Amino acid sequence: MVDPAAAPRRTRRGSGAVTLHDVAKLAGVAPITASRALNTPAQVSEEVRRKVQDAVARTGYVPNLLAGGLASRRSRLVAAVVPTIAGPVFQETVQSLTEALAERGYQLMLGQAGYTGTREDALLEAIIGRRPDGIVLTGIMHSSEGRRRLLASGIPVVETWDLTPTPIDMLVGFSHVEVGRKVAEFLHARGYGRFATVAGDDERASRRQQAFQAAALGLGLQAPCAVAVPAPTTLRSGRTALAELLAGPQPIDAVFCSSDLLALGVLTEAHARGLAVPGQLAVVGFGDLEFAADLHPALTTVHIKGGAIGRQAAQFIVDRAEGRSVAERVVDIGFSIVERDSA
Repeated sequence: MVDPAAAPRRTRRGSGAVTLHDVAKLAGVAPITASRALNTPAQVSEEVRRKVQDAVARTGYVPNLLAGGLASRRSRLVAAVVPTIAGPVFQETVQSLTEALAERGYQLMLGQAGYTGTREDALLEAIIGRRPDGIVLTGIMHSSEGRRRLLASGIPVVETWDLTPTPIDMLVGFSHVEVGRKVAEFLHARGYGRFATVAGDDERASRRQQAFQAAALGLGLQAPCAVAVPAPTTLRSGRTALAELLAGPQPIDAVFCSSDLLALGVLTEAHARGLAVPGQLAVVGFGDLEFAADLHPALTTVHIKGGAIGRQAAQFIVDRAEGRSVAERVVDIGFSIVERDSA
């Protein structure tokens, strides 16, 4: 037979959920005392803390953070939206954002919006309705409706992995246009002149590609060949893209890829066809993923300080959530071209 005192009835409001009142009854204290034991434990005795924690363990009670947040106007929850959780390029940013927020007592909720933007509005509506203490977005291209909702919410917003002088609120990132221009200049300075691009069909990759092409024309070169592949990009799409480029009428001696995974595919296809890299074909990636330095040949790529982006975004959110002003709301984190054997 079950002792009714050991297992409180779960009938409040018909939900079956254990409540703070149930925990307090099992611990033999008032609900306000149980609340203090959980939220401000220094205000109660060690014995009371022990009784309440024991009751929590026995019932499986989880505090209603939303209810507490309504009283304090703080949820201690931050939402981040990334295009994909499968692609490794954003992992360092998400990891550093998670760790930096956790150090300050905040938790991260992660959402996946895809690359087309069609899911972002619905996702933002769900996030805003839960009133997090901050929202971290990937990129600056949002629908007019999404932008309006974010501005109207009053929730601190940090856009990342891009650059604009007119952010919704705060921004930490870099210029994709500058990336494209600098890579073209880098390859030209090393004697290459017949360029091609392999890029995902997302907006940021397209801007890098267009800037690369414009820079090539500005250097007096012919217009680079271009192959677009679906985002998120893969090794297979890199192999297929190089095969398409080599079958075309225009000879090429350098390929700029919109991701390191694409570049790995290009390197793989070049090796399968007996093309010497960098002797016959230079390859440049984007992202400087962990494997890039260990390839043969090691991959020349664009390094992005993903960890620094995450840490700065966390600092922005925490400062605003805790009432501190943010003087510089736009931070250009920059990038660097890491020269290795493939170029």
